[in-house]
Amino acid sequence: MQVIITIWKGICLLPVAWQKIFGQVLGSLLLVIASKRKRIAQMNIQTCFPLLTSQEQQKLIHQNFKFLGASIFQTGSAWFWSDVKIQKHVEYEIKGLELLNNTETQSGNLVLFKHSQHLELDARLLGLNAEIYGVGRSHNSPIMNNLQTQGRLSSIQATADKNNPREFLAWLKKGKNVLYAIDQDYGWENSIELSFFKNPAATITTTRKIIDITQCNLLFVNSYFAKEKLVLELESINHDDLDSMELAQKINDLMEQKITLHPEEYLWSHRRFKSTLGKNFYK
Repeated sequence: MQVIITIWKGICLLPVAWQKIFGQVLGSLLLVIASKRKRIAQMNIQTCFPLLTSQEQQKLIHQNFKFLGASIFQTGSAWFWSDVKIQKHVEYEIKGLELLNNTETQSGNLVLFKHSQHLELDARLLGLNAEIYGVGRSHNSPIMNNLQTQGRLSSIQATADKNNPREFLAWLKKGKNVLYAIDQDYGWENSIELSFFKNPAATITTTRKIIDITQCNLLFVNSYFAKEKLVLELESINHDDLDSMELAQKINDLMEQKITLHPEEYLWSHRRFKSTLGKNFYK
C-alpha cells in the first residue's frame, strides 16, 4: 500500500498535462480490470436511465470511467498540492459563495453535496474560499484513513465521523459551514424508503432533525466541469413546512436533477440500491 501511495504522490508532482494522460490511461485500464466496480456502475445506470439505448448506456459507462481515472489525480491534487499550486493550475468558479461567507447571520450552514468523483477537489476549493468543516466516514484501511484525514485537513478546518453527530451539531450551532453528503445507501438506521430515479432507495431522513436542533440554514453545492473549468454552484434549499420525509424526498429530487445534467461525473460504482433491490442485484 505504501509503495502505491508513493507512486501516486510522485505522479501528482508531474506537469498537469501528464497527469491528464495518466488519468485517461488509468480510466481505460480500470474499465477492463475493475470488473466488480464496472458491474455496479452498469446496473445503476441501467436502473436510473432505462430510456437510454444499450449503446448510450455503454457510452456513459466509458465516460464515467474516464472521470474515475481522472479523479484519482484530482484527489491527489486536492490532498498533496499547496494552496498556491491549486490556485495556479486549477481553473474553477464558485457561484453563490456569499451564502457561505454571510456575516449578517449567526446561523450555521449545512451544505449538502452529491458524490461527484471529483468531490475531494470540490471540498478543497471550497476550503480555499471559506471556513469549511466536514462530515465523513473513516476509511477501512488505517493507512488510507490517515492519508485521507491529512489530505482533507489541508483546507478543511476539521472533520467529524458521521456516526458522531455531537461534534458537527456543535459546529452548526456555532455558525460554521459543514459539508455533508447523504446520497448513498447507509442502511436502514435513520433511513426510510423513498424514490431516487423512480426506484426505491434507502434515504437518510436526519436532515430535518439537524435543522431543528441547530437552527442552521440548508444549502446545496452542485459541481461539474464546463470544459476545463470546475464549476461549483451554491444554492439555498427551502425547507419551510416540510417534515423529515418530505424534505428527504425533496433532497433526493434535487440530487437526481443535478446528477442528470452531468451523469458521467457521478459515482455510479456505489451500490445505491443494495438495501431495497438487494445485494444480489449487483452480482
